[in-house]
Amino acid sequence: TMAAANETSLHPTSLLLLGMVGLEDLHPCLSALFCLVYIMALLGNAVLLFVIVTERSLHEPVCLLLAMLAVADLVLSSSTVPKALSIFWSLSKEMSFHACLTQMFLVHVSFVAESSILLAMAFDRYVAICAPLRYAATFTPSVVAKIGLAAMARSFCVMFPTIFLLWRLPYCGHHVMPHTYCEHMGIARLACADISVNVWYGFATTLLSPGVDVVLIGVSYVLILRAVFRLPAKEARLKAVGTCSSHACVIFVFYTPALFSFFTHRFGHGIPHHVHILVANVYVLLPPMLNPIVYTMKHKLLREKVSRVLFRTGR
Repeated sequence: TMAAANETSLHPTSLLLLGMVGLEDLHPCLSALFCLVYIMALLGNAVLLFVIVTERSLHEPVCLLLAMLAVADLVLSSSTVPKALSIFWSLSKEMSFHACLTQMFLVHVSFVAESSILLAMAFDRYVAICAPLRYAATFTPSVVAKIGLAAMARSFCVMFPTIFLLWRLPYCGHHVMPHTYCEHMGIARLACADISVNVWYGFATTLLSPGVDVVLIGVSYVLILRAVFRLPAKEARLKAVGTCSSHACVIFVFYTPALFSFFTHRFGHGIPHHVHILVANVYVLLPPMLNPIVYTMKHKLLREKVSRVLFRTGR
């Protein structure tokens, strides 16, 4: 019994998630918005996956990377939004400590995996535009499969230690979290001990995973644009710029709120808490909804196949 008592004093059995503190009056509106965006994300990514898996003609590197992105998007949104809705609708605000750690792990793993895939897609565009003759030899099906495995392995290795970093902390009965989902620093802040290891680990992993990715994606787009402006035909230039700009928008929507959320946890103590929580929800909601739309619009064959599936099911 002594051990059991000691165990309960270390970890809360469950956590109470309060949602958007300070915006309680907006919970009904927010829940409607979350619900709509989530349904669109589920539909968009499910249709995209279905079309890419069933159509042999779409088994090309770009589409296979898109399929991986769709899986990451489904995990990212599905691990957070249903719980957020249950908080908004006052169905259940409680979550066991183990479930909270699992949610935190899934959110961060899918985020790092998605970041890795976006980097691979930028590299794919770079090779296609800057070295088209080498494209077929560079992006073979086995290379794409290895990229997928590397993205999974990387995100797993980066995030697995956070479970132990949170597990070792004492929580002294603190169990109320003003948030819609569990994230690493959000849980760590509940601890009644020094969390500098968590802060530094989070800092290092953010700089090394999404941070490095953003820089490399930026470099690849600069090189792409440089090559594009050397093209003689104006139409070809416009087409390439159009493709890059749509990808750049998706990347901007994905990284900006995530990095804002990350830095406000550490430095932005003057930023209102509800702003922080709202922004933290943007990167688990918007990219999963936008990715299938933006990438399908820019890929002619994919666009035709998707509209055929939607048209057929709608008829």
